[in-house]
Amino acid sequence: MESEARIYLDNAATSFPKPEPVVRAVTEYMTQCGVAAGRGSSRRATALDGRIATGRAALARLWNAESPREILFTFNGTDSLNLAIHGCLRSGDHVITTELEHNSVLRPLRMWEAERNVTVTILPPEEDGRISPARLVSALRPHTRLVVLTHASNVTGAVQPIGAVGELLRARPDVLFLVDAAQTAGHIPIDVQQSRIDLLCCSGHKGLLGPLGTGVVYLRASRVSEVRSFRQGGTGSQSESLDQPSDSPDKYESGNPNAAGLVGLAAAVEWIHVQGVEAIAARAAELVGQLYEGLSANPRVRILSPDPALVPNAGVISFVVDGIDPRVTATLLDAHFGIEVRAGLHCAPLVHRSWGTLETGGTVRASVGPLTTATEIDALLTALLMITTAM
Repeated sequence: MESEARIYLDNAATSFPKPEPVVRAVTEYMTQCGVAAGRGSSRRATALDGRIATGRAALARLWNAESPREILFTFNGTDSLNLAIHGCLRSGDHVITTELEHNSVLRPLRMWEAERNVTVTILPPEEDGRISPARLVSALRPHTRLVVLTHASNVTGAVQPIGAVGELLRARPDVLFLVDAAQTAGHIPIDVQQSRIDLLCCSGHKGLLGPLGTGVVYLRASRVSEVRSFRQGGTGSQSESLDQPSDSPDKYESGNPNAAGLVGLAAAVEWIHVQGVEAIAARAAELVGQLYEGLSANPRVRILSPDPALVPNAGVISFVVDGIDPRVTATLLDAHFGIEVRAGLHCAPLVHRSWGTLETGGTVRASVGPLTTATEIDALLTALLMITTAM
């Protein structure tokens, strides 16, 4: 059963393999450029700044932002969500979020709840794994400041109705709408205008296919004055002033950026534009449908994600094998078949609490990417059949 072949099905954690232009861009920066971004006027520094600006513009185009200045760079998805949540909230505010959220949302909110007199309403999903827009809007209060909703659960893969929520929130312009797009940015179409999104946060290394150590925030220009910067320092601009710049993106981008990561991210987003987000989404839907159907045929496998034929899925399926700890299943897949998946709670404890998997090791999660093949899905299904037959 030993195999040296590698099958990577953990794209919800970070994407692999990266497109070749991403690898080339990072290598060229590290071997031929090496200067700091936004901190010099040499030819190489100017060219680097232009490359990062190109990436900013490509992200604005990807999400239909009005301006590249609405795109902020951070160091990961957690950093993005911290910027948005800590930047928005004040003592006495009310927040609405859901049981589907990652700890990168839940933990900052818990801090505000415990220390700063913020109240948080946490909504459960419906039976199909999605949040009811009407139920969410009915939870609004006069002092609701923020609605935080994941675009897709990193455990179930179920895509949430952000468009319907955003449309209903148009009646409450005082409420900020924050979308966590960690599991959808780059492979599910997103239109921030159509969905009335004020802030959109994601990592750069998952569906956007860039390097680790990169993150992105979309911040609607009309909301900049309402969102504080919680990191201050050098921005390469207005250096004569002791005050933090008030304009986006400099207001939020203190410190040397991850230049190598950002040139890689720029190359990745350009690759996505060439492929087409709709085409990437359609391919992922085929693969996740194949995976769901194959897992359903194994009598010892219990699937916890909703059927992707009924509920749109971001490329993530969670399951458990009856009688086998999820971490053991993942270890067997890796050690004997070279198949890499993720086992555990996936930093989303409230999902597992509602499923009853919080105390039993969570789930096994398989997640596809743009370069995943149908052959790799078949290999996982065959491996699971061998494991369940042998144990």
